[in-house]
Order: sequence, then structure tokens, then C-alpha cells
Amino acid sequence: MSMGMWKVIESDLRKKIDSESYNGWFGKVEIEERKNTLILWVPSLFHKDWIDEHFKGEIKDISEKYNRAPMDVRVLCKHEGGSAKVIKSSKSSTRYKASLSSSADFLNPLYTFDSFVVGTSNQFAHAACQAVAESPSMKYNPLFLYGGVGLGKTHLMQAVGHYVLRNEPGSKVIYVSAEQFTNEFINSIRDSKMDAFQKKFRECDLLLVDDVQFIANKDKSREEFFHTFTSLYESKRQLVISSDRTPQEIPMLEDRLKSRLSCGLITDIQPPNLETRIAILRKKADDADINIPQDSIEFIAQKVKSNIRDLEGALMRVGAMATFTNRPINMTLTEEALRDLLEVHREGRTSVDQIQKAVSEYFKVLPQELKSKRRTSDVTLPRQIAMYICREMTGLSLPVIGMEFGGRDHTTVLHSCKKITNLVERDRHLRNIVSEIKTNLR
Repeated sequence: MSMGMWKVIESDLRKKIDSESYNGWFGKVEIEERKNTLILWVPSLFHKDWIDEHFKGEIKDISEKYNRAPMDVRVLCKHEGGSAKVIKSSKSSTRYKASLSSSADFLNPLYTFDSFVVGTSNQFAHAACQAVAESPSMKYNPLFLYGGVGLGKTHLMQAVGHYVLRNEPGSKVIYVSAEQFTNEFINSIRDSKMDAFQKKFRECDLLLVDDVQFIANKDKSREEFFHTFTSLYESKRQLVISSDRTPQEIPMLEDRLKSRLSCGLITDIQPPNLETRIAILRKKADDADINIPQDSIEFIAQKVKSNIRDLEGALMRVGAMATFTNRPINMTLTEEALRDLLEVHREGRTSVDQIQKAVSEYFKVLPQELKSKRRTSDVTLPRQIAMYICREMTGLSLPVIGMEFGGRDHTTVLHSCKKITNLVERDRHLRNIVSEIKTNLR
């Protein structure tokens, strides 16, 4: 890999966090590049979760700007995924010799059935995924998982992949997000390699596609995905698809694709109940070697009810404060670490996710687009309105709001809020739009 790219990333990160924090999170990170993919090998799950939550989006944006091409960024644990090599060129990577479509390289080693905490909110989805893993293409094809962000859809999908590869090592398994599928499709057209692209995706034994709603408004990618789906389905190859909603509820998705996605088993995942949240936190703490007392775990579980990702984020924040202040975890430290976060989860307080969803539905765009780098007017104005409403209704700081919109810095959020404030004062139509969205959120 050209280490110049990482120096650019490092320089940008150092502007946003102090030297001690940078050394704590990135001092032991090793960098590897595979084809259109940047891999950060980190020393622990603790590092992985924190970097995923706070820095991954920004690293992806910088790497894409540097390479002038779509890039995938992966954060992997050294102790789970093997030892890392810092390399200078993807051509010299021994890891890349194996086909990505026929190995577990791009499955998170932590996402297995054994590590999944089963509760009443996810037990049906878990059972369906196990049934598919044990008998691919024999039951529930396609299997369609839907639910909110951070509830375990990706974990279960990748667990299916791990199970199949472990029990049928010769199987060709592909896990890909719909965004990655789109990026690879675009690259294959640009490089005149459509045959290779279609061979990869249409000749696999198991295709796992995450966040399929991403391609709903991308005509060419959606068309290619439809034909990929049809080819695999007619060849009796297993498909597992995920989304944040049912096929029928995905806007701008063609009826024929809705029909395809609905012809197997559709199952949802709900937010975990209290007992499951406690079990998840205890397991995550044990895995990350965070020494946290039970009363602190129960406190977090009672306060953070939205999803597993928020639970993990709260736990990581407590662990980080204990690490960087050299203090043991107790209730005082836990409450101190989560003071800002708990404002969001206080009963009656509107969350960023709710605001993004409401704005997206009003303007007929996808929530992911509000977090993307797209600057077209159909996305920019809704994004600025969403930031403005977040500032008005959540009480979150500008940097925190920016982080929720694709890792943007606080100056971008401030500019958006000032712009919408001025527009609301002068533009009656826009004032009515903002008022309607806020009313719907209350």
C-alpha cells in the first residue's frame, strides 16, 4: 500500500483527537490493503468497537478521496483473525491470493452463532438462520431479515457464512453490503470486467447481502442485482438478504424485485429486552476484558434500550474513560461517562435515528444518504434540515451530531444549523416543512 494514504488519514485524525487518545487507539494499529479494501488490524475487540463506532466512516471518506475510487474499510482483531502484515502493495499480499468469494477473509471472525446472544426478540431469526446454514437452499430461500440498525442482522448473516464454510470448506461464500455490491458493479463497468463481476456473484453457493435498501434508487445496480438474484435462485443457490424494513416497505424498489425478495421466509429482529441487554453487555465486557461490576451493567441495560450497537457504544465509552483516566469502573464513573449519551435515551427524548428516519421519509430519500458524502440538492437540504432538528430536539453537541451524519465535523453542523435557521425565518414553505417534521416526531 502507498503509505502516503495512511499518513493523510493519520494527519486528519490527529487534528480531531489529542495525541494521547490517538496513541491509545491507533498506536498499535497495523495497516493492510487488499483490492479496494483498507484493513486496520487492531490489538483488541475494545479497539475494534471504538474505531468502528467513531472513526471508520471518516477513514473511509479520506481513503476514497485519496484513491479516487470506492474503498471498503474493515477493522479486524489480530488475535481473532490471525497476525497482520503491513504491506506496500496489494500484489504482495499473501492474504489476497485466495478468492474473496471463496474464503472467510471478509467475514468478521467474531460474528458466529456461538457468540450471538439469543433472546425473545431475536430467537425466531436466529433459528431461521441456523436452519438455512445447516441446509442451504433446502429451506427458506431467500431468507430475508429486517429490523432497525444495530440489532444483530449482520451478525446472524455472517454466522450463516461461517457455519457453511466450516462444514463445507469448498463452498463459495460471498458476504457483501449493497453499497459494496454497487461499488464493485461500478468498478467492473469502468474497468471493462463485467464478465468477472457476474462470474463472481452468479456462481457462488451462498450470497449474503446486507442493507439491500441501499440499491433501491440506483437503477443500474438494482437491475444487475435482480438478474444476480434470479440466476442464483434458479440455480438453487442460497440467498440471505437484510434490510431495515420489509421488501414491500422499501421505497423505489421495483415490484418484481419486491416479489423475489418476498418469496422465501421473512423474519424480523426486535430491540432486545432487559434480560437480553444484560446478557449482551456481560458477554461484550468479558470478550473485551473490561472489568465492570454488575450494577454498572444493569444501569447501562436499563438506560439504553434502543439497540445492541448503542449498548456496545455505551460499554465502550465507560471502558475508555476508565482506561484513559486510570480509574476503576464503578457507578460514579459509569454515570459520568454516559452523561451526554443518557440525555438521548431519556424517556421522551427524540433520537438522531428517529429524526433521520422522519426527514428521509418526508423527502423520499434513504437514511444512509443523509450520512453519505453526496452533495446533490436532493440530499444536501434534507441533511441540513435533519442536523438543524437534531440540534433543536436532542440537546446533543455539534461534534456528536456530526458523528451521526457520516463523521462530519462540528463546523459543518454549525453551518447547516445557521443556514436552516436563516431559511426558516425567510421561507414560509420551508418553515412549514420543518414544523411538520418536528410535530410528527413529538
